Amino acid sequence: MLWTLVGCSHTAANIRLDSAERLAAEHNWQQLTYQTTTFELISYSPVRLETSETLTVYIEGDGFAWQSSRRPSSDPTPHNPLALKLALQHHKGAAAYLARPCQYQQPLDKEPLCQQSYWTNKRYAEEVISASEQALTQIKIAFAAKHIILVGYSGGAAVAALLAARRDDVTALITLAGNLDHKAWTQLHRVSPLIGSLNPVDYQQQLQAIPQIHFVGENDQIIPASLIQDFVAGYDSPKLAKVIVIANQSHHCCWQTVWQKLIEDSQLY
Repeated sequence: MLWTLVGCSHTAANIRLDSAERLAAEHNWQQLTYQTTTFELISYSPVRLETSETLTVYIEGDGFAWQSSRRPSSDPTPHNPLALKLALQHHKGAAAYLARPCQYQQPLDKEPLCQQSYWTNKRYAEEVISASEQALTQIKIAFAAKHIILVGYSGGAAVAALLAARRDDVTALITLAGNLDHKAWTQLHRVSPLIGSLNPVDYQQQLQAIPQIHFVGENDQIIPASLIQDFVAGYDSPKLAKVIVIANQSHHCCWQTVWQKLIEDSQLY
């Protein structure tokens, strides 16, 4: 039975990987792997790269982190790679997609650091953010870009914010349903704290000078608008940061249907 469960797990992960591959191929994008000092990180970008002064990089959410409220998954590759779907819709200059550590890695055991803690309590750990920053720099070089706009979905918003806080080339930060204060989030839902993770709210001094738009769904029960509003209210002067509540939108559904208009109206491009 154990071997059957392991086999089923690998099969399910492969299905998720194959689905992302097909989706990218339909838009003439390809998968690339970036080596960092800790993790190999997966990215998707157009097959034919066009150099661009400004590059928009979409960062994936936490993915399939938990099988149940008490049981972490064995592979965090997302069932619904929402950030990838949004990146493929991007028509405002060059764009690329960056996955989180251990997503789309097959076989997963080839990465010694791919332990469940890196998609549970340590999902925003220093080594995770450092690896993401190294990959981001490599992507920027590939596009010969000078400036970066970061777009983060859900947990990817935390990664995007933490990256923006430590870089001097990020000209805008956009989040969707973003987990920008995981301590407040775990307290709200009465779940275990993310011990070992960095928290964007602790880096507000570095972030507040960056133009920001934080989109949140009116019906989002996972990241309610109040959490985002409290985060922005913590700035000394929140004049560069806007919180926009999207009607009839939940945490997962249906950002793809409104994304192009949101980008068009953002006035960040």
